[in-house]
Amino acid sequence: MFLQAGAGQGSLASAVVVWIVLLGVLYFMMIRPQQQQQRRRREMLQKVKRGDRVVTIGGLHAVVAEVHDEALTLELAPNLKVKAERSAIGTIRGRKQENSKSEGTDKDKGKGGG
Repeated sequence: MFLQAGAGQGSLASAVVVWIVLLGVLYFMMIRPQQQQQRRRREMLQKVKRGDRVVTIGGLHAVVAEVHDEALTLELAPNLKVKAERSAIGTIRGRKQENSKSEGTDKDKGKGGG
């Protein structure tokens, strides 16, 4: 009788250990990466500044014209500005280059016009 009771508790303990291991794997394979991704996105959205080239979650390519608390003014084309929530930014593609910096470079001087 005692041997049967001991065997039942051993299988219960091993089942509990298996469940703990499975939950640990679930945490490290699914939950932790999701938390890290959310943290990186939150940091990216906090770093948005004027002049950044962005792509919205809807696929619009724009340049950040103004930054407010949670709202941004995005310039889609010259003289075409829209307001969007900060959370609408999907990715930051870089900074807008000024026209004055690109004009008059050595690369442009060698080209023939006409």
